[in-house]
Amino acid sequence: MASASKTSEKNETDETNLPRLIGINHVALEVGDIDAALDFYGKIFRFTLRGRGNGQAFIDMGDQFLALMQTAAPHQDRGRHFGLVVDDRAGVRQRAQAAGATMVDGPFLDFLDPWGNRIEVVAYADIQFSKAPQVLRAMQFDGDKNAKAKQQLADKNMAP
Repeated sequence: MASASKTSEKNETDETNLPRLIGINHVALEVGDIDAALDFYGKIFRFTLRGRGNGQAFIDMGDQFLALMQTAAPHQDRGRHFGLVVDDRAGVRQRAQAAGATMVDGPFLDFLDPWGNRIEVVAYADIQFSKAPQVLRAMQFDGDKNAKAKQQLADKNMAP
């Protein structure tokens, strides 16, 4: 477990009282136009719109969501990115290119959306990230993992 201080030093804060990070509720992406962003991401991924408001939209991912926030200030992520987990990664590269994404060179499936957000796409079966069984059921997704991901979970005493 990572510590906020070196174990050899006396820490005035009792680390057992620090809030533990549990997960991510949502990630917010800045986009230039909400409708254009929904159209762009809709050409790459199947999703349900959780809701929308003035200058914002929320894409449902079971017990998490992706927030799209409209802003006029352009940016471009370089190393900063986040990983979207999908059930089937096979056609993502082709769909992203066809939608107008800029593909990022490297060993992973990363792209920049038209607003400069860097997205890495990973397959649920390949990683240790896991949804709770009731969330998988509601999403109508079996949630199978490959042997490597199962071993990673087992190594942490988190095997299903």
